[in-house]
Amino acid sequence: MSTPAPEATVTRATCPYCGTGCGVLIESRQGRIIQVKGDPQHPANFGRLCTKGSTLHLTAADHVSRQARLLTPMARATRGAEPTPLSWDTALEQAADRFARIIREHGPQAVGFYGSGQLLTEDYYVLNKLVKGLIGTNNLDTNSRLCMSSAVAGYKATLGADAPPACYDDFQHAQTLFIVGANTAWAHPILFRRIEDARKANPEMKLIVADPRRTETADMADLFLPIRPGTDVALFHGMLNVLISEGLTDPDYIARHTQGFEALATLVQDWTPQQAAATCGIPVDDLVLAARWMGSHTPSLSLYCQGLNQSSRGTDKNAALINLHLATGQIGKPGAGPFSLTGQPNAMGGREVGGMANLLSAHRDLANPAHREEVAALWGVDEVPAQPGLTAVEMFEAAARGEIKALWIACTNPAQSLPDQATVRGALARAEFVVVQEAFATTATCAHADLLLPATTWGEKDGTVTNSERRISRVRPAAGPSGEARHDWFIFTDFGRRLEARLPDRTARYRAGTRTLFPYTSPESVWNEHRESTRGRDLDITGLSYALLDSAGPQQWPMPQGAAQGTARLYTDGVFPTADGRARFAAMPYEPVAEAQDAAYPFSLNTGRLRDQWHGMSRTGTLGRLFGHVSEPVVEVNPQDLARLGLQDGALVSVRSRRGEVIVPAQANDGMAEGQAYIAMHWGAEYLGGADADGLPRQGVNALTQPRFCPTSKQPELKHAAVRIEPATLPWRLTALVWLPADQALAVREALKPLMTAFPFASCVPFGREGDETGPGSRVGVLFRAAAATAADEALLARLLALMGLAGDDVMRYTDWHAGQHRAMRLARDGEHMRLQACLLAGDDAAAAWLRPLLQDDLPVESHGRLLLAPGATPPAGLASRGKQVCTCFNVSETDIEATLPHCAGTDDARLAALQGKLKCGTNCGSCIPALRKLIKLHPALEAAA
Repeated sequence: MSTPAPEATVTRATCPYCGTGCGVLIESRQGRIIQVKGDPQHPANFGRLCTKGSTLHLTAADHVSRQARLLTPMARATRGAEPTPLSWDTALEQAADRFARIIREHGPQAVGFYGSGQLLTEDYYVLNKLVKGLIGTNNLDTNSRLCMSSAVAGYKATLGADAPPACYDDFQHAQTLFIVGANTAWAHPILFRRIEDARKANPEMKLIVADPRRTETADMADLFLPIRPGTDVALFHGMLNVLISEGLTDPDYIARHTQGFEALATLVQDWTPQQAAATCGIPVDDLVLAARWMGSHTPSLSLYCQGLNQSSRGTDKNAALINLHLATGQIGKPGAGPFSLTGQPNAMGGREVGGMANLLSAHRDLANPAHREEVAALWGVDEVPAQPGLTAVEMFEAAARGEIKALWIACTNPAQSLPDQATVRGALARAEFVVVQEAFATTATCAHADLLLPATTWGEKDGTVTNSERRISRVRPAAGPSGEARHDWFIFTDFGRRLEARLPDRTARYRAGTRTLFPYTSPESVWNEHRESTRGRDLDITGLSYALLDSAGPQQWPMPQGAAQGTARLYTDGVFPTADGRARFAAMPYEPVAEAQDAAYPFSLNTGRLRDQWHGMSRTGTLGRLFGHVSEPVVEVNPQDLARLGLQDGALVSVRSRRGEVIVPAQANDGMAEGQAYIAMHWGAEYLGGADADGLPRQGVNALTQPRFCPTSKQPELKHAAVRIEPATLPWRLTALVWLPADQALAVREALKPLMTAFPFASCVPFGREGDETGPGSRVGVLFRAAAATAADEALLARLLALMGLAGDDVMRYTDWHAGQHRAMRLARDGEHMRLQACLLAGDDAAAAWLRPLLQDDLPVESHGRLLLAPGATPPAGLASRGKQVCTCFNVSETDIEATLPHCAGTDDARLAALQGKLKCGTNCGSCIPALRKLIKLHPALEAAA
């Protein structure tokens, strides 16, 4: 009689991706995560998850951990050497020795710490105290500087505090929704589902979208404003001009609750609709209509993200948008307000504890002496340093100059994500000591570390996070740490205690009774201290506890002691956290982008997210299925621009800025304006590479982006760089694809990475359809592409063939060394059919156009025989590709949908429902619904066509 399987355990946690803060239910059995579902009780998502969230359990599979996770402390004897394991004690002793020596010899300002909006609040708190309380420097910043710092500065400049005033419930109350600088359908897909629901329930709601690109979000708009890059302030000033001239402002609200309106009104007099529209490159009538909807079709809610934030004038853009809400009194009411969408799962929590170079705990300002004294008293130290810390870009520039001697990098990947990668790589090379505290061993930054410390990650962590609507959620572990990984708060605590012993001059500054700054025994003990720091502050959470969060669920701040529940909307009484209780209008002039297009660099490059990927893809990049929607790096340009360059889709081009170059395939996209280009932010050197003319490795998309930043927020202008695009003359091409067991594929991809620098262009990405019970029996594919001016040598090809499983006797081959032509195919029998398992095409790889779907779609190939070795892009008769994937959850292609739509009748909603019933697309996470609606409009039903 068989033994029944042990019962599964269900644990509540949150999704570690965007700032929506979706609740998840993690199902685990015997310490192994086996499934994840949306938490139907979590008020952020009510059970929904996007493609990334719904595949989280697959990224926690044992075979992923074995191949991709950092499982033990590692150290390099010399830079560039292979790291070797060491114990935690030895690792932290070495780290404490090195940091203490540098601090003693060069002072506290010679070290820098760079963290992440993916750390939990407890992790952030201990790190902040370690750097500012013990070491005595404010050189602590995080990748939230790249994400939300302009939103923070915009809120503080106008409303007085870093506190989004609106909430998700406002979607269903808004009459006008203004999305600007955000592709919400892709970047915050669960929130976009809520927007779709609200529009369906309220057909009178108006949706305005302003964006240089026609995105899936823009396709859903009632009014689309395709503004030129960087012209947001001109747009908002022009809209305010209309609001004033047409009497659509709220004079009573302005008089009772604000200051500074007269100066702003004088400024925007010159921004007539005609002037603003000409600057933005949009029709005057559309600008006027947008203003009228915002001012009269109320309540009005605005949503915004990196399009406003990642700018050399990011604070101005945020403040100018908030001006519209203050002028119309559209704030503090249901369905109204300026609502910044957080880009990371706990960027808000990090700001709450002061985990950035210019902040202190509980929204205190570093520049305020009284605030510094309050924090010093709380921590038990004589003082908190007054000297401003270096922000993200500044910190790495200082390290490149040799001023910062040691860097500690936690839970982020600056060798992929920071702009101006040449400077970043120079900083990592010049620093005397680099510590990387990370869950994944595969990030680009790990290659630069002297010391690698394994940290826990999603499914293992314990603590809290805060989402975009100020809602604090508990994160509970569903499984134990992988390998020897430790929680981030505990790593900082252990290191801090060791450093205290080595810095007696610093600990001499402790106040009486303070024996250690790090008395913590649990994440709750950290959180309780953080909670006390908020007492009486705008984000007061003294009414919260772990026990309450566990019993009552996620809560919004503020929730002071004695409150029955958290606060959904702020400023409902018109009183703001400023000295006089009034909000401030911000009168700022319009400034163009920091780097203008010119004859040498005529294209405007934008960067942004893909629907199914996250940041540098250290986690999502472990799953081939998440590459189904967008499978490879490309630069998107307008079809007319591509034609002017004399190129077709897929042609390789050089994209060059004043800082660096990438070579990448070009793709026509009629959603791009002429003179504009787009590359997804995710394509770092881990996936898109090659070597330049000097043999140095290419560094991905951020080799192109610029470090110029907003003078107030210090957030860099990642959203705009001037580039030129030219054909890349690399006639020798190589394409290789292979199916591999899941417990080998990631290791093979890591082994292929060093070969990328053997070519001027190379990319290496996974593909596949991992199932819920992914294990050694499942398959994941690897796709390797390369191009060069001349053929690769025999030894290099032999290495590629061996890694791709094409070196055995069971391989069909064609080789013409003189012409540089090579083709190799490996087949395997699967029941009645033969199927392609691996192939490599070198020299002329045009046949990849039809061989790739043969392999990826597992199509029978026995009828093709040796025709599989034939060159050219024309496939054998009867072979048809499934087309581009639209639905990741159910692997539904555009071809499948186009074949089904003519048989789906009725309204657009009825046709969508019929399509979902027949193909299941859009019935799980819903991320593909905007694409389905677009296809529905493009393909009428047969009855309508008749």
